[in-house]
Amino acid sequence: MKTNNNIYVDPSAIVEGASIGDGTKIWHFTHIMEAEIGKDCTVGQGCFIQDGVKIGDNCKIQNNVSLYKGVILEDDVFIGPSAVFTNVRKPRADSVVATSAYAKTIIRRGATIGANATIVCGIEIGADAMIGAGTVVTKSVPPGVTVVGNPAGILIKDNHGTPFVVSFEQYFVKKKHFNRP
Repeated sequence: MKTNNNIYVDPSAIVEGASIGDGTKIWHFTHIMEAEIGKDCTVGQGCFIQDGVKIGDNCKIQNNVSLYKGVILEDDVFIGPSAVFTNVRKPRADSVVATSAYAKTIIRRGATIGANATIVCGIEIGADAMIGAGTVVTKSVPPGVTVVGNPAGILIKDNHGTPFVVSFEQYFVKKKHFNRP
């Protein structure tokens, strides 16, 4: 157990040149490169956080999550177990992608990403959005909505309160229709 400024790093974790805020806990078998991690965060067992990742304050990153260069988490973000993030749109095994070509992914304040969700790079998850477990997110998600499915659709309720899923396109057309002056 390593402690410094109220930071806990499990002895099995590897932390290389990262900036870590007070009150943060890093658990078993986690590898953190030169990332910025805010205060009062929890990084679960078996996580990988690559250099260049930025994590705000009070974030909870559950077991087996990998955050690659280009991922930014604002404050109060929850990432469920085994959620997957990417940072290259068209990866190939036989070629090297320049780090300048990595796509940025921003997870805004208060967003929740469920277990086993896949977040494709180059998008933004809006503040307080909820990403359901197992959801595959390929487009930016508006603030405050819940998305589920593969590909992700937006969960809304009908006039009787019954939930159903609509495409992003249907959601924006309906929202535009109802928000006219």
